[in-house]
Amino acid sequence: MYTLSSKLKLTAIIFMIVGAIGLIYGFIAAPDTVEEVKEMMASDHHGEGHAENTTGINVEQLPGGDNVETADVTGYESETEHAGESHAEEAGHGEEASHGDEHYEHILHQLQNKPWAALYVAAFFFFMISLGVLAFYAIQYAAQAGWSPVLFRVMEAITAYLLPGGIIVFVLLVLSGLHLNHLFIWMDPEVVAHDEIIQNKTAYLNVPFFLIRAAIYLGGWAFFRHLLRKNSIKMDDATDLTYFKKNFKLAAGFLVFFIVTESMMSWDWIMSLDPHWFSTLFGWFVFASMFVSGITTIAIISIYLKKRGYLEFVNDSHIHDLAKFMFGISIFWTYLWFSQFMLIWYSNIPEEVVYFIQRMNDYPVLFWGMLVTNFLFPVLLLMNSDYKRVNWFVIMTGIVILCGHYINIFVLVMPATVGESWFIGIPEFSAILFFGGLFTFIVFNALTKAPLLVKGNPFIKESKHYHY
Repeated sequence: MYTLSSKLKLTAIIFMIVGAIGLIYGFIAAPDTVEEVKEMMASDHHGEGHAENTTGINVEQLPGGDNVETADVTGYESETEHAGESHAEEAGHGEEASHGDEHYEHILHQLQNKPWAALYVAAFFFFMISLGVLAFYAIQYAAQAGWSPVLFRVMEAITAYLLPGGIIVFVLLVLSGLHLNHLFIWMDPEVVAHDEIIQNKTAYLNVPFFLIRAAIYLGGWAFFRHLLRKNSIKMDDATDLTYFKKNFKLAAGFLVFFIVTESMMSWDWIMSLDPHWFSTLFGWFVFASMFVSGITTIAIISIYLKKRGYLEFVNDSHIHDLAKFMFGISIFWTYLWFSQFMLIWYSNIPEEVVYFIQRMNDYPVLFWGMLVTNFLFPVLLLMNSDYKRVNWFVIMTGIVILCGHYINIFVLVMPATVGESWFIGIPEFSAILFFGGLFTFIVFNALTKAPLLVKGNPFIKESKHYHY
């Protein structure tokens, strides 16, 4: 049996406390009025016509300038604001003040969204790790894999975060539906009233149906996870294959449910942040990110436990196979990223390509940098078979992969909610600390609830003596 060390437990609790304090500060520090935004920007503007302040806000020709519409596809702005801007330019000097105020108000909405967006990115990131592990776990059962049963209890512990993490994400979605934040612009009646494209999608994009779908996704995933875990525990004392066969059938059923609901979840929770844009590859793209993040987390935790004297039956061949998945799914993620980007960029349809133009202009380091962290780095480091057996090498690569896929979620969410007013500050680091601490506490606490070896699995002997 695994025993949670007091040091690890204390570290997780400290992370949660420090993260919670930082998040609270982030909400308090967000500006409440246009005047506060003006003061914030003026303090760094120094009277110049073009400046970039320490908050990361791009201050270009603010009152009545030609470039203030650079965020026209983000956050809280609607077509009425575009119309107001064009009228202000035509009306001359008498309307310039009004034009500038509209821009400041737009910046205000973006900065107010920032702590919410930071919270949402981290909440979704750690939740998707747990969901990705559940999918990988079900695949092992459905495929009747012989190499992986010694890792099943690690997978089950990681999926323990699914329910609490899912509840947190659901609460954030409910708060959006109650208009306590403005992450999803299609939830704003004023935006919808002047946006014909969103109006045509209201049969699907409406708050009640949106939350009902979310509840179905989360309820279904949590239910399958509960049954799989319950049968797995009973398998320890089983004298036949009854519970193994039940889990085989459950895993097959879950995968059918998952492949549909995961795609819809990706459309609802991520893609609808940009309601004018869509991609038919988006569900697979998000799946690849959660899948490789989940497998990477399995590898890191397994190596940690082995170094602590647990999982004595886990050998370098098991780690090698996990590293192969990390390598292969990283290439798969890159294939999907390139396929989505190349087709849209080449066709150059304004309604589609603006999605990437915004990210390339406002998030260039992160947009291109995640290709290094999510593709180039893992491929170069894990291409050699021998390196896949070096534990510290796998951990180092895994940390880079996890950072890269956090950046991936960041780039998917932030441009639509914060726009060009983004910067990585206290809310972002605090959210990572809080959810990282919560994830660590729940996962390692779950490891203490059952033996680390599933004794009744018919493939356990093969797995214990697996060598490749």
